[in-house]
Amino acid sequence: MTATAAPEHAPQRETSDLRTATRVFGSLLSRDFYVIGQDFSTFLVKTLLQPFAMLFIFGVVLVELGFVAPEFAQLLFPGVIALNTFIGALQSTAMPMVMDFSFTKEIEDRLLAPVSGNVVALEKVVFGAFRGLLSGLAMVPIGFLIMDGVSWEVSGLLPGLMVLVLCALSASGVGMIIGTFVPPQKIDIVFTSTITPLMFTGATWFPWHGLDDLLWFQIVCGFNPLTYASEGLRDVLLDSPIQSIPLWVDVLAIVGMTTALIVAGLVGFRKRAVS
Repeated sequence: MTATAAPEHAPQRETSDLRTATRVFGSLLSRDFYVIGQDFSTFLVKTLLQPFAMLFIFGVVLVELGFVAPEFAQLLFPGVIALNTFIGALQSTAMPMVMDFSFTKEIEDRLLAPVSGNVVALEKVVFGAFRGLLSGLAMVPIGFLIMDGVSWEVSGLLPGLMVLVLCALSASGVGMIIGTFVPPQKIDIVFTSTITPLMFTGATWFPWHGLDDLLWFQIVCGFNPLTYASEGLRDVLLDSPIQSIPLWVDVLAIVGMTTALIVAGLVGFRKRAVS
């Protein structure tokens, strides 16, 4: 008896499937880019108004009134950029998921594409992360324009961009989980009970090492991927005596959390797609 050889056309089929998945992924992504381009001004207003107010009040008004030290603006700026990236990516992923599955049913058309549902879900994650990244980067010129005494290390710009990309992907994973596991009628309360704690435990307003005397809260902040994004930006961009979590720790933490969040989001997407 002779062993049966694997079909020679199997590698060709795998290559064809990969090309199909890549083509469909690109088509879905380009469509979403087109939609955001049609209403770009509204997108900017929605994503920049709140963080602009944060920077202006905490980095300008309170400094001028003498309630906070001038150096606080330098500390605050990277945290607000990370926060805007995170919240922008989370909302840009979660809300379309809720709308697509519960109201518009647009996701049903996408699921008819000749690819795995994971490809559709990953496109949503990537696009949500892109919107979050755009939200964060848009804060950079605003911060430099309205705040005095803010300076960055040029050598840290590229690593800082890497941190922001990871931050956006982790937040998009959270958004996918919320958008697929949470019933539409409970989305408001879940957003409120999720986003508020994430905002205030992400080391946006304070350095993580400054919490050494408040150990329980420091531990809580350590479970938030936003903490490592804020600290990572401070580590690579600021030339200051403020101690930050080292970049390599930040990257490992965010990569690990992002992987777990996206995998959980894909599970939720598959369950919701089947139902």
